[in-house]
Amino acid sequence: MQRRQCTASLLALGTIPCTSFAQPQLRARPIRLVVPFGPGGVGDLTVRIVSQAMSEVLGGPPIVVENRPGAGGVSAAEHVARAAPDGQVLLLMSNANAVAEGLFPSLPYNTVRDFSPISLLGRFDLAMLVAHTSSLQSFQGLVAQARYQPGQLNIGTLYSGSTQYLAAELLKTTLGLDVQLVPYNSSAALFHALRGKQVDAAVDMLAPVMAPIEGRQLRALVVMGDRRTAALPGVPTVSESEEAAAGFGVSSWNGLAAPAKTDPATIARLSKAANAALASADIAQRLQRLGVVAEGSTPAEMATLLQREIQRWAAVIERAGIAKQ
Repeated sequence: MQRRQCTASLLALGTIPCTSFAQPQLRARPIRLVVPFGPGGVGDLTVRIVSQAMSEVLGGPPIVVENRPGAGGVSAAEHVARAAPDGQVLLLMSNANAVAEGLFPSLPYNTVRDFSPISLLGRFDLAMLVAHTSSLQSFQGLVAQARYQPGQLNIGTLYSGSTQYLAAELLKTTLGLDVQLVPYNSSAALFHALRGKQVDAAVDMLAPVMAPIEGRQLRALVVMGDRRTAALPGVPTVSESEEAAAGFGVSSWNGLAAPAKTDPATIARLSKAANAALASADIAQRLQRLGVVAEGSTPAEMATLLQREIQRWAAVIERAGIAKQ
């Protein structure tokens, strides 16, 4: 039976070794994967694609996605932190969890101590955008204008405390720019502000703006990660464009975590299943269409990333004087 399950997984996912997943079996009841976002968003769609593939690799229980949006992801994280550490309840963790440590005066859990990281799932590229008709033709031109007219350039982002806002704030301080950050409640509102010339430029995730870019309504000046994105290979990174920003790299990410004290063998097995799913060319292509770069990790690597991101964004929040929420 196990061999037939393994063969089915191979056919569904591509060439994925099954020997690592034969023993031990997780419980037969479904695994609940708690998502701190509403259905239909990029994070939700990402985890649904990967969790289905993981379930096939595991050859056992289905993984059922449970959406618990609201409260900046705190409610969903608290629910998982208090769950039994048996591998049956997991959390879709993201850099929002790292940001929350510096953004909220207190949390009903400790992001490092109360979770056992399993694996990264992917990264989301961010970009600096302008309207296609904008006179700003390059990132160097934007920086030059900001220096020539300090305080006059307006850069739109999403709400204060979002990854987009903090990425723009980090870029601003890295280059020593005097620009105004203008927060909006949604990518759609930000898109209309750009087209209506209410802001000069904007920082947003690539996923929601790829259609306007392809439709020649928006133009990406730079991507903000440490490497170019396959979605826009001709668009340079910030560090390529400005010597003063050498080493600059910001991307959003998500991954899986379980409650603390979950058996290490269970964590290892879930991590191997996640990485096997992400190694599938089909899964990687489906995620790429969402603007997500498939990227797995070991539990230790994800734990290191989480701690590094907590420290990084706490420093940005403090330096920007963003009020605790």
